Amino acid sequence: MKKELNVIIVGVGGQGTLLASRLLGNALISSGYDIKVSEVHGMSQRGGSVVTYVRAGKEVASPIIERGGADIMLAFEPLEAARWLSYLKKGGRIIVNTGKIDPMPVITGASEYPEGIIEKLAGKNIDLTVTDALSLAKEAGSVKAVNVVLMGILATGTDIPLEVWEQSVNETVPERFLELNLKAFRMGYEQ
Repeated sequence: MKKELNVIIVGVGGQGTLLASRLLGNALISSGYDIKVSEVHGMSQRGGSVVTYVRAGKEVASPIIERGGADIMLAFEPLEAARWLSYLKKGGRIIVNTGKIDPMPVITGASEYPEGIIEKLAGKNIDLTVTDALSLAKEAGSVKAVNVVLMGILATGTDIPLEVWEQSVNETVPERFLELNLKAFRMGYEQ
């Protein structure tokens, strides 16, 4: 991995973004990095936007990632990818789940979910990976494993060995869900 790594994880409350940040943090710590994590919840209990900054390096002073400073964005939902895109550096990597979650204005009928988000992202100067993580999570055994599928995909862009990632899953996920989550992680990793 590079000398420093800045990752922004974005999604909607209830999607498991915080577990994803813990998986990433554990893998980075096990690989010898100093890390700082900052979580921002915007009405997360009601399906609002959630963003987590994860910074890693030899020595990290602040958890905050400035606009244009993220090496990687892990987006659990397309609209959240568009909302936070300005935080990704030019040529940065973005992993976007195709599953849409309607925000409150769409649910109430006050507005419509924007069309063509993925296509607009494809026109930017970024390394774009688009995936249907929900289908992979269902195949692994639970729709709730979308977050771990996405982490498997993210892991492929790092030089952290697979066994370190799997150990992070072992340390982070409750034992009764471990087998399912290891399967979901591997499905994302092998995609």
